[in-house]
Amino acid sequence: MCSARNLAVQVPGDHPPGPRTPSGGGWQVRVCDRGAVVTGIDASAGMLEQARRRLGDDADLRVADLADPLLFPDGAFDDVVASLVLHYLQDWGPTPAELRRVLAPGGRLIASVEHPFANSLGQCLAGQETNYFQTRNRTEEWTMGGQTAQLSFWDRPLHAMTEAFTAAGFRISVISEPPALPSAQDLAPEQSV
Repeated sequence: MCSARNLAVQVPGDHPPGPRTPSGGGWQVRVCDRGAVVTGIDASAGMLEQARRRLGDDADLRVADLADPLLFPDGAFDDVVASLVLHYLQDWGPTPAELRRVLAPGGRLIASVEHPFANSLGQCLAGQETNYFQTRNRTEEWTMGGQTAQLSFWDRPLHAMTEAFTAAGFRISVISEPPALPSAQDLAPEQSV
């Protein structure tokens, strides 16, 4: 299962998720082709329609919000993928516990978030007042497909993220900061990437 409001998810590496994996997006097509059962959730029916076009009619796609209890039985999924979605939630309190509840024993949560320091640093460099150690709201204007929207993000320090997962009973096995792509060197040759 990929429990995510954002269904454009990717899993690092070549390890395919287990046979019952919820999500919707890029790598899910490949795991569906290998026989995985993919379930995707999103608060946006429009995002689910995009996922439906990629995944086909066999994918179980449902309108749901990670801030609410998930309508799945305990242990329903071998893996849960939450890629670049948790920063939309103001309160992480119940969400990690719900993700843990729907995981089968031995199941994996694969989560990705924006780098917790990058946004704080960017705000400082732009002359904005910020405090990395506080959970704080950040609003940005995004334009895609000719439409503009205000998006609200909730930035957290790394310790708040890890504490939320361990309080829900997760054991964190990896925190990874993948290096930039080699092509990024062309964009910022003075930086070491």
